[in-house]
Amino acid sequence: MLIRCRTDLQNVGEFMIPFYPNVIGTQNAEWGERNIMEMGALPMELWRLILAYLPLPDLGRCCQVCRAWRELVLSLDATRWRQLCLGCLECRHPNWPRLPNLEPPSWREALRQHSLARRTWAQNVPELQSSACITLFRRRKDRRVWRVGTGPGCDFETLRGALTVAGPYDRVALQPGLYEEQAEVSLKVPVEIVGMGKLGDVALLVSFDQQCPTARLCNLVLMPAWFSPVVYKTSAGHVQLDNCNFEGAQMQVRGPGTCQARFCSFAQGASAHFLGVALSLMDSCEFSGSDTASVTVEGPPVTERNWACKHLAALVKTMTTNSMAITPTNTNLKEGIVNTLSMALPPVGPTSMETWISQETEKVGGMTGGEGALLHQGIVQEHGWSEGDLKKDDKEGGPTKRPDPTYTLSYEAHGLAHLWEHEDVSEAQEPMLRSLVEELQADADAQMLVATVHGCVLRHCLLRDGKGGVHMCNHAHARLEANVFTRLHYAVRCIQNAKMVMLGNEVSGCRASGVFLRLSAQGVIAENNIHSNAEAGLDIRKGANPIILCNRIHSGLRSGIVVLGNGKGLIRSNQIYGNKEAGVYILFNGNPVVSGNHIFQGQAAGIAVNENGRGLITDNVIRENQWGGADIRRGGDPILRNNFICYGYSDGVVVGERGRGLIEGNHIYGNNGCGVWVMSSSLPQLLGNYITHNRMYGLALFCRKDPEPGIGREGAERGAERDGDRGGVGGENLNEEGELSVWENDIDSEDERVSARRSISVALVESNCMSHNGAEGVYVKTCESVNIVGNMVGENRGVGVAVLQSTQLTRLVANCIRGNAHSGVTVAKECRVELRGNGVYDNGGHGVSYCGDGLIVENDIVGNRCSGIRATDSADVKVLRNRVQAGLGCGICIEEQVRGLVQDNLVFQGHLSSPTPQIQLDSQNLECVLLNNTLLSPALHGSSCPDPDWALENPPPRPHGNDSSGSSSSFHSTNLAIAVTTRITASVESGCHSNGSIFCTVL
Repeated sequence: MLIRCRTDLQNVGEFMIPFYPNVIGTQNAEWGERNIMEMGALPMELWRLILAYLPLPDLGRCCQVCRAWRELVLSLDATRWRQLCLGCLECRHPNWPRLPNLEPPSWREALRQHSLARRTWAQNVPELQSSACITLFRRRKDRRVWRVGTGPGCDFETLRGALTVAGPYDRVALQPGLYEEQAEVSLKVPVEIVGMGKLGDVALLVSFDQQCPTARLCNLVLMPAWFSPVVYKTSAGHVQLDNCNFEGAQMQVRGPGTCQARFCSFAQGASAHFLGVALSLMDSCEFSGSDTASVTVEGPPVTERNWACKHLAALVKTMTTNSMAITPTNTNLKEGIVNTLSMALPPVGPTSMETWISQETEKVGGMTGGEGALLHQGIVQEHGWSEGDLKKDDKEGGPTKRPDPTYTLSYEAHGLAHLWEHEDVSEAQEPMLRSLVEELQADADAQMLVATVHGCVLRHCLLRDGKGGVHMCNHAHARLEANVFTRLHYAVRCIQNAKMVMLGNEVSGCRASGVFLRLSAQGVIAENNIHSNAEAGLDIRKGANPIILCNRIHSGLRSGIVVLGNGKGLIRSNQIYGNKEAGVYILFNGNPVVSGNHIFQGQAAGIAVNENGRGLITDNVIRENQWGGADIRRGGDPILRNNFICYGYSDGVVVGERGRGLIEGNHIYGNNGCGVWVMSSSLPQLLGNYITHNRMYGLALFCRKDPEPGIGREGAERGAERDGDRGGVGGENLNEEGELSVWENDIDSEDERVSARRSISVALVESNCMSHNGAEGVYVKTCESVNIVGNMVGENRGVGVAVLQSTQLTRLVANCIRGNAHSGVTVAKECRVELRGNGVYDNGGHGVSYCGDGLIVENDIVGNRCSGIRATDSADVKVLRNRVQAGLGCGICIEEQVRGLVQDNLVFQGHLSSPTPQIQLDSQNLECVLLNNTLLSPALHGSSCPDPDWALENPPPRPHGNDSSGSSSSFHSTNLAIAVTTRITASVESGCHSNGSIFCTVL
């Protein structure tokens, strides 16, 4: 080898003599060789020019001279190595067919990969060992080349004639022309068939049946013969296809047979069919114009392996994955996708809480007079009652100033004080997306699937302009990496217990859904860019259970992900945005786990759960969607837990007619509509949520049913008359082929996480914090029972809790209602409401303004600007065992036509200079009885300070609580509250009715 290198260098020196006669021409050869070896003898640019003329074998030899020569040869990547790579007739541009205009990171590395891949077909012969050069290997001395054609120097005129005499590993070189065989051609010995000239110069109308261990076809155009659409099939051996075109033909590989295809084109309906393959590789191939699936993978991988499996496995591992970094997955977002998204949505970026609050102040106006009494104009006007009446009542109480704090009772030690600690959320608390590496480290099942699933491997392929991309069925295995699927009917279909790994692909422009999974299919779908499809980006149903990680699913003409028909799946750390309908749509017993995703800027709901859909939806960031962040209706029963639902253009969470679900521990803030909107006939459980800084109500419970689609709302009723399909999937094609489909409930598929949830018969609102909302904290206008237990309702710009319609009993138990701009609790006419164990503190109007029927029992009503309890307008109410201290109004004010009982109340004096009595009963009222009420005034000492015992003690300030940790799911406290309220239901129903108070009549 060294002798050969020295000889080559002498030749190089002789080549340089005409150009540098003063340096070389006058010296002897020995002196010239010594100086040529010195790298500093000539400029580096000249050395690169000289080496650019060397063929590939000589470049390999020069690399072995010394380190300096090696570095010099490697520096020719953009010139000589590029020329050698593009000049090879057996391969195409390294980034063909996906990005043929994009330069590879290294042309030399691309040529090396091609060299390693081209020799796989002959690796089973010991004599064929690779040499030190990156492209050469020693050939057997008896290997021959048979030339086929009609020109001079050809050995045979037909391909069949050459194959009859060809020995093992001989090469059959086909001269340009068209070759047609009238019968099936059997390959009985390993052979290499190569077309000479450019691709397209040699065409075969043939049907090959491989019966030998290995074969290679290169630089050919294959078309089907008249008697069979199959141009190549193998059932045991290995076939290698390099730079071939299949036109209207089919290739079949049956396990344990294997296939390696590189730079091949399947056009005009051509396809590849793999049956039971353990491992095959389709690399840098193009599929177009297929009438069915371009690639079909069927059957479980056979246990038997042929000789090529180990070599293909090594090749798959060694092939660089850097090409995934240049796929459209990481480039399109900055190009055309952002433009499409900006046209579909308002140009709004992520909103911070500070920006939202400043916008809120500009829209609504500042807090006037330091009283916090500003309310959205026209929001609350129902059946003759409006907040304007309350404002008039507030003015009657005297000057708009707070009571003297010297005489105000302290209430800060109540049981819900801990809820104030976490009411405000910063963006730093929102969960960040996890990388694929982090997800795989945390999920052993996903890691195992990624490591073990191979089967048919498609890598760097382009599938376009046909009906289907890849179809997997009947326990098949497939692996799709860095492919582009575009303008197909569907990109990937995985059914019948098939398994797939789908990494780094782009799926766009499909006429139906991009990826279908059916019938218990499984797999990992990760780091794909799925966008601009006519139906859902991913469609999961019929027991399919994939793992979907770290994808971008966006700009779809319908939903991002659809899960239905008992479909499952784990959907984590994805970016789902800019879809015209719901980002994630769950229905018909779909039951996925949706965790840690960012779902934003959708043109409909972020997540919609309808038609008996379920699912565990946790730790997601759902923001800036046009409709509700989460939409639950028509039997939807999900678990919505620990999500950040914020900055929506409408409501945060919508629970429509017949919606159910557990809504727990979510941060719902900054939405333009309500925090949570609940329709009648729905039974949600709201536990431990923080519903803050929404522009309308914190929580609204309405009795209106969903109207027909297309009906909007205006002004105060904007949220009541929603579109019938608020989830944004009204026209979703729920069947993959477009035919009508009816899905039945599967009673045997009940998930344990749903069945373990405690059942309820009325809507439950427990342990939530509803504060700083633009209107009422809780707004109730429903015909069904509601339990509102243990909530913090404070600092809202309207009434704390407003009950405008309640034909069934509404229970307010153990809530803290404080610091609201107007009254703490307002109950309209004919409403049946029970207030028990609440703390109503420091509100801007009356503590309780009551016009309905029911009970006010054992509440602490302290520090409110006007009256503590005010009963008007034919109310039928019992006021029992309350502790009341008013501001400037009466402690308890009973007006004419009020029926009821005021008994055993403890009324503390408010401001000493207030002219109003502590208990005021209208002189014309003969139907209300006052019994055993106690009036207290502070015992002043010389320092004008009140008595030290002037406090809410025995018991301490309400609401009481024994869970200092603030847990939102305390079964004990909830069950106790429900038991208490159930126990007194009978007395409420018998004591308050339209014919008068039984208690008052008896007394």
